[in-house]
Amino acid sequence: MHHVNGVLQHYSWGHPTAITDLVGGTADGRPQAELWFGTHVGGAGMLDDGRTLESLVGPLPFLLKVLAAERPLSLQVHPSKEQAAEGFDREEAAGVPIDSPQRNYRDRMHKPELMYALTPFEAVCGVAPLEESDALLGELGAPAASLRSILDHGGINAAIGLLLHDRPDLADLVGAASAHPDPRCRWMAIAAEMYPGDSSAAILLLLNYVSMQPGDAIFLGAGNMHAYLRGTGIEIMASSDNVLRCGLTVKHVDVDEVLHILDDTPLADPLVHPVAGDDGGISYPVPVDDFRITRYDIDGTARWVADGPELVLCTDGATDGIGHGECLALLDGEHAILTGRATVLRAGGR
Repeated sequence: MHHVNGVLQHYSWGHPTAITDLVGGTADGRPQAELWFGTHVGGAGMLDDGRTLESLVGPLPFLLKVLAAERPLSLQVHPSKEQAAEGFDREEAAGVPIDSPQRNYRDRMHKPELMYALTPFEAVCGVAPLEESDALLGELGAPAASLRSILDHGGINAAIGLLLHDRPDLADLVGAASAHPDPRCRWMAIAAEMYPGDSSAAILLLLNYVSMQPGDAIFLGAGNMHAYLRGTGIEIMASSDNVLRCGLTVKHVDVDEVLHILDDTPLADPLVHPVAGDDGGISYPVPVDDFRITRYDIDGTARWVADGPELVLCTDGATDGIGHGECLALLDGEHAILTGRATVLRAGGR
């Protein structure tokens, strides 16, 4: 097993200390948003001997991150493989520079991801059942009447299209929402204050609010509109840069492409339901082949054989092979034997 040094990313929404609290080190006052473990060119991991992680394991199909959000990230959606390939080829043919702020597709890959909560974690994830959204808008009264009517007659695409294309004033709706106990209303008011004049804040009323406890996870597949709101967790995703932002950002928003990519199917249950394995691990099943993740709550010894190159991240406690906050790389067929008391996450491809 080989120790992997992650790459810290500083984004404005990050928490000042949450990541160094987990992995050690000294905070420097800047927001610590993400700590990357992988071979992605935007933050490739290194080994202690100075070699790149890729030189040991080859290019990984997944990227493992610690993510710490002190305030909401942008609303966003990710394409399917087919949508990404078509969109990338279209922009290449049009001559849009790969690094252009107006570019939607940086590669030809999809970007499914799973978020595993380390702390209480809040997010919006997927289109809420329409009857729930209708009921909430009804409770907000006259300020929500227009949005409610469009949702009822045109569906979620029409409602989101109204908010992104027409950009209605939200002042009265924010006022009504501020007095409502639903957490989506609270977060809409926060988002509207953060981004004055950005009517996409009202989209939060139409998505599922998810409050996760440590050990809970959500899966974000193609077309799932979502935003992380607050908390610290472990994110594993396909190694792609394809993010279409939908709002709550100063970056480019291509409304028509967002509506094309959006999965408008209501998502009744956003949580991933873990499954106990024969080796003592608890897996989080996902419907993609790019990654898998398993949790081991070790009190004694855990054993397994790496199935392809894998990363192991210790989120609590320590064993004789890995300490709190450390990440190790395993080669295909390598035996992992960890003795101690710890929680570790085992990440690999499929």
